[in-house]
Amino acid sequence: MVSSAFAPSILLSLMSSLALSTQFSFVAAQLPIPAQNTSNWGPYDPFFPVEPYAAPPEGCTVTQVNLIQRHGARWPTSGARSRQVAAVAKIQMARPFTDPKYEFLNDFVYKFGVADLLPFGANQSHQTGTDMYTRYSTLFEGGDVPFVRAAGDQRVVDSSTNWTAGFGDASGETVLPTLQVVLQEEGNCTLCNNMCPNEVDGDESTTWLGVFAPNITARLNAAAPSANLSDSDALTLMDMCPFDTLSSGNASPFCDLFTAEEYVSYEYYYDLDKYYGTGPGNALGPVQGVGYVNELLARLTGQAVRDETQTNRTLDSDPATFPLNRTFYADFSHDNTMVPIFAALGLFNATALDPLKPDENRLWVDSKLVPFSGHMTVEKLACSGKEAVRVLVNDAVQPLEFCGGVDGVCELSAFVESQTYARENGQGDFAKCGFVPSE
Repeated sequence: MVSSAFAPSILLSLMSSLALSTQFSFVAAQLPIPAQNTSNWGPYDPFFPVEPYAAPPEGCTVTQVNLIQRHGARWPTSGARSRQVAAVAKIQMARPFTDPKYEFLNDFVYKFGVADLLPFGANQSHQTGTDMYTRYSTLFEGGDVPFVRAAGDQRVVDSSTNWTAGFGDASGETVLPTLQVVLQEEGNCTLCNNMCPNEVDGDESTTWLGVFAPNITARLNAAAPSANLSDSDALTLMDMCPFDTLSSGNASPFCDLFTAEEYVSYEYYYDLDKYYGTGPGNALGPVQGVGYVNELLARLTGQAVRDETQTNRTLDSDPATFPLNRTFYADFSHDNTMVPIFAALGLFNATALDPLKPDENRLWVDSKLVPFSGHMTVEKLACSGKEAVRVLVNDAVQPLEFCGGVDGVCELSAFVESQTYARENGQGDFAKCGFVPSE
């Protein structure tokens, strides 16, 4: 059963319209998204596997799984919704239009909600739970059950409970995980992004907007005379394509107002936004992932958490709220929290992003890192008697050069040793955040 804040009839109708598949790939492949836009929506893309899942190398078996997953597709946040309302109103007031592609705006009524999980997002999480049980079912033959935590925002909580429902359904109701811990967003929280008030976001994405958007803005203003749209309005109207598609289950006519090449530039805007927001391009980005990394090291080694940054020490010192004897841990969070976790681990940090010129071969691509329901899976392995680690981001095995990875596998001891930045509590960076812990 999939739970959602929406009426069951709405959810079932949407699920039917999507012709659900049992494979992860259904998310991008079966939603009626214009083909040229399927993977250029940045953080608003639905999850798709970057690579097909590959089993561990011969001689290695999975003994523990640590999953951290972004919530499923949602309505726009309150700030984004306000911008959308304003931009849509500006272009609608400029009627009549000079281009027939804009005629749908004569009847369009903005009815988006705020921040809550969409029915499609609920189903995304349910599907991931189903596939995670199928992939790792041997871990539960001894009666173990996944330990599940979530950040406190309702869309994250709902994503976690849809995931547990999918997991239980796939097991034939023999393995029934439940949400065990909700970490409140306003306090010490390794699944949240609120503990670095001194962080200053870079303006690199704004620089890139000034490069790619003016021609788009001029075309929109020509089609809607007197609209007087800005470059920021043009970006907001591009946002309408993913949100309208994901909320309705139908390809949005907003998508047809822009070209495939323009959505490539649109994605780069959000790549820059995340990279220089809480990612490796921000001096106080990586430290915001340190607490989670130290929790991960504790689970992998079976030792108590050692951390003086974001962790809730009360919860992490209690075996009931932070056990160290499970074979599967599932955490649910936000994209702006997963980004610094990647940075703290040392993933995708190779080359800084140029705000004036995208590198087509860059590692940092939001749709491949933090799409809706995007996830990182850290597998603990037993390889010929040695403990090892493998990291997958949206099913793509990471090379782990920083710990001497071979076929994406590092010895556990080398992996732990490589995480000096986290083990040393951000090497002084957390103090620069200006956060006063609540405990």
